[in-house]
Amino acid sequence: MVGCGNISAAYLETFPGLDAVTLTAVADLDMDRAREVAAAHPGVRALTVEELLADDDVDLVLNLTIPAAHADVALKAIAAGKHVYGEKPLAASTAEGEAMLQAAEAAGLILGSAPDTVLGTGIQTARRAIDEGLIGSPVSATATMVTPGHERWHPNPDFYYVPGGGPLLDMGPYYVSALVTLLGPVSSVIGAASSTRSSRIIGSGHRAGEVIPVSTPTHVTGVLTHESGALSTLVMSFDAVATHSANIEVHGEIGSLTVPDPNRFDGDVQLRTLDSDGWEVLPVSAGYPHASRGIGLQDLARTPAGELPRASGELAFHVLEVMEAVLTSADAGAAVAIRSTCGRPPAVELSHTVEEEVKSLR
Repeated sequence: MVGCGNISAAYLETFPGLDAVTLTAVADLDMDRAREVAAAHPGVRALTVEELLADDDVDLVLNLTIPAAHADVALKAIAAGKHVYGEKPLAASTAEGEAMLQAAEAAGLILGSAPDTVLGTGIQTARRAIDEGLIGSPVSATATMVTPGHERWHPNPDFYYVPGGGPLLDMGPYYVSALVTLLGPVSSVIGAASSTRSSRIIGSGHRAGEVIPVSTPTHVTGVLTHESGALSTLVMSFDAVATHSANIEVHGEIGSLTVPDPNRFDGDVQLRTLDSDGWEVLPVSAGYPHASRGIGLQDLARTPAGELPRASGELAFHVLEVMEAVLTSADAGAAVAIRSTCGRPPAVELSHTVEEEVKSLR
């Protein structure tokens, strides 16, 4: 694991329940932080990044660095012969992401990327409802994320407010990955964006009260045209307070779905059809039950040779291109075509436990 910051805690909680991967070493630019993590987890060594990448006991690198460092660390890991699974977004730009894909393919290595929340029961149950025709042919979707900004709680929020961050690149991967999982790849986008403030004030930690600059849009709206013809409307904001809107809604010719928070693995999927009197909660019918961050690593490790993991670099690259294109469109005031495409990852069949589902992949 490279990077022992805030998000690492979620992965560290998941590792003990994964039987396909074992954490052997951690690295961080702050060696004290790496040593602290290693000391709390028996059998884990604290190494420099260079030492970790050269270690023969390391097969797969979990890249939890800030977005600006995703490509650099991933490319070095691939050059060292390691598979890579990284936090979202895949990279800070499509140019970097493309270099990562090409390097992994040339080396015969697997590149995976968060978010793996789309593998949980929430998004997977919604996908099954769509695939089984419960809403008829999908027509449209909405995806809404509204928050006043991460500087209110994050002790080092600088990277959220520079290119590669912002609400779209930070939270958008959850929502766009879910939309692609539900409705398939995107062919073109139209976007608009704004920033209400040129600076932010850190609200917690040892830097509380410090002012940081904002150099990326903090409110972004996009319309995504899927290859299927369905239209998705996306609203991602660090500038507003709250919303009553569902995180995601999907509308078809004969029914509508409300889909739970794509930043979580579970949650209720609700359906209303032309013939019903109201909304009904659908029973959980697909996905990894009781999953948490890191299940994508397990899925990657269990992926048969020659196949892509569900949380693949190809999917993450397509999502990254869609998000980058929304910002490009916002600057240009015109629609932008998406060059890449990807298949919908295989559905996750429901099992009673994560372990049972994992065994079914063998």
